[in-house]
Amino acid sequence: MKIIHVVGARPNFMKIAPIMEAISKHNEICKESERINQFLVHTGQHYDERMSKLFFSELGIPKPDINLEVGSSSHAEQTAEIMKRFEPVCLTEKPTHVLVVGDVNSTIACALVAAKLGIKVIHVEAGLRSFDRTMPEEINRVLTDSISDLLFTTEESANENLMREGIPEEKVHFVGNVMIDTLLKHRERAAQSDILKRLGLAAVPLGGATSPIDGKAAKNSTSPYAVLTLHRPSNVDSETIFRNILDALKTVASELPIIFPIHPRTVSRIRDFALEAFFEWSPLYQMGSNATDGETGTGVTSKTGKGIHVVPPLGYLDFLHLISNARLVFTDSGGIQEESTILNVPCITMRENTERPVTVSSGTNMIAGTTGEKILNLALSSMKDFDSVPASEASTGKAKHNAPPLWDGQSADRIVRILAQQSNDEN
Repeated sequence: MKIIHVVGARPNFMKIAPIMEAISKHNEICKESERINQFLVHTGQHYDERMSKLFFSELGIPKPDINLEVGSSSHAEQTAEIMKRFEPVCLTEKPTHVLVVGDVNSTIACALVAAKLGIKVIHVEAGLRSFDRTMPEEINRVLTDSISDLLFTTEESANENLMREGIPEEKVHFVGNVMIDTLLKHRERAAQSDILKRLGLAAVPLGGATSPIDGKAAKNSTSPYAVLTLHRPSNVDSETIFRNILDALKTVASELPIIFPIHPRTVSRIRDFALEAFFEWSPLYQMGSNATDGETGTGVTSKTGKGIHVVPPLGYLDFLHLISNARLVFTDSGGIQEESTILNVPCITMRENTERPVTVSSGTNMIAGTTGEKILNLALSSMKDFDSVPASEASTGKAKHNAPPLWDGQSADRIVRILAQQSNDEN
């Protein structure tokens, strides 16, 4: 068996890392005839050389065997260009399988190339559905699943979706969440990050901080703060929606500092809509500065006060430590809904839906939509709840939630066992 793994954007890195590691471990102990050969392709869909190198280094991912260097463009242009550049790789390398993860344009583009060449397609994170066809990712998910030969799912709802769509049951395997494999593996390393110090979120004696809501003692040893990620076109490409969200967040930030590691497309929209005044800008991340694309430091001064504080994109370990210690997370990202559930951090999702319903039913996720009133009400409620959890949970200030089934750090191992069995059956 020879697998070409495909990555295209940073969320893919966290998903491919444990799979490649598990295959390498399998190869160390298996017979030569049972080896799974690996070849890694980076499409360069969201290519940032500095951040890619940082993520690959932190996650222990081998250097890509090839980078297609596609770059950003429209959905059609990018998907077509990936297909054009990926096909010769498949013809040269002659894989038995192409493994794609998630729902980015690289996912569907490389799956289509493989399927048309008669190469079997493996989709990791299959079956997730928002039922919102205005999302480009939803189109990618549905189409990729329809042409996949092996579909690995993260939650029960995904299995149900695939059965309803007529995908043969024998193709579908419920294995859990490989991104959570990565989180659990690196959680202790992330705890050594000094990001809170660099952001001016200085540690305080336990019980020495006060709640920004009612003045009661805070229940952790770090200055309270929230984290924001915001990048989806549906949120930042509409000035009306973007302003509604920012109006609500500005009110929250008057009571609780919000740290905002910003996405490049969001920077562009802030410029387009003249929204700079909503934010406090890191000295290393001033609007129009060359530092916006190349700095890993934060430049935040010794004490972070109230407001929405924009900082450069962070590496995986720094960001994991940042959200682990947050009182609250605001996001429109799918992956952060999952990570916050495992980290037991309340998450307010600024979307009308989620393709990850288990994060709501079993986790810490709350769907707020994009109206300022609901975002604000959920935020204030969550901030008050922080001060009313049982005494047994006072060290974190967060009510406990159970992890979804199979989100246990063993998902990649399950995938490799299935791949090994498939390989044996084919031989």
